[in-house]
Amino acid sequence: MNIDLIRAAAIRLHGHARRTPLLSSQFLDDIAGRKVYVKPECLQHTGSFKFRGGWSALSGMDPEKRANGVIAYSSGNHAQGVALAARMHGVPSVIVMPSDAPALKIENTKALGAQVVLYDRDTEDRDEIGARIAADRGLTLVKPFDDPLVIAGQGTAGLEIAEDANALGLENIDVLVCCGGGGFTSGIALACEADAPTLRVRPVEPDGFDDVARSLISGKIERNAATSGNICDAIITPQPGDLTFPIMHRLCGPGLVIRENEALMAMAQAFLRLKLVAEPGGAAALAAALYRPDDIRGVGVIVTISGGNVDPAQFAQALATLD
Repeated sequence: MNIDLIRAAAIRLHGHARRTPLLSSQFLDDIAGRKVYVKPECLQHTGSFKFRGGWSALSGMDPEKRANGVIAYSSGNHAQGVALAARMHGVPSVIVMPSDAPALKIENTKALGAQVVLYDRDTEDRDEIGARIAADRGLTLVKPFDDPLVIAGQGTAGLEIAEDANALGLENIDVLVCCGGGGFTSGIALACEADAPTLRVRPVEPDGFDDVARSLISGKIERNAATSGNICDAIITPQPGDLTFPIMHRLCGPGLVIRENEALMAMAQAFLRLKLVAEPGGAAALAAALYRPDDIRGVGVIVTISGGNVDPAQFAQALATLD
């Protein structure tokens, strides 16, 4: 995995993915006690950065394999990214999703043309289900994070962050990334290493599902005790990836951990101050910037809002924190 793969993915994504900006608000700066720059991947196609990886994987796939169709497993954002990329390439897709995924994500994935197969994440193994269906139907698996082409696609957001940071003269500050298995984090870290090396990328995870933060401390892959039970569903994975963890271990600063109520408050602030809709997992990095200021270095901070696919009832719960 290297910067050349990310640059190649950027070429394939050109004209297909949205080039999201860095946004700011004085109100957020006042809460954080430093300048806050927000990378709003909630504005990306399908409402999350995952379209980048989905398109990168399918566009970089052998055409004959791609024509047979693809399969992916996801709680919703990778599902939608792969489903849209498959539809745009004119090939079938099957998505294995946990039955407790937000209803909006399940319905959106179906609406994008994918066949959705639901499973119980506490009693069934999604890897086994996906492998069996792939073998039966001759489908190619597009992993959610532990795949070079997927990491490369996610890393294109890092190229944009580095370009914008350099244009603004930003140096020696943290880049906080909402982190599940580490595809987004490792891709951004590789891009920043190449194009903005004074920036330090740091993963942000929810309390109780901080496998990456713990792995960075121990130097080996740590696994979460549970696989569900937090509103930040988009960034809950069993453990870091075999490909992503070595990259994060080499390039990333210490992980940050946020609480559920902080994610909800960050969602409300993103809406109130930037007019952005974020889902809980997608707001984790902003929550760390706003409510963990003593753990961040520099006069400014860059954060990703990685996704905005939130059910209306949960969004209302977030807005209620403003009362």
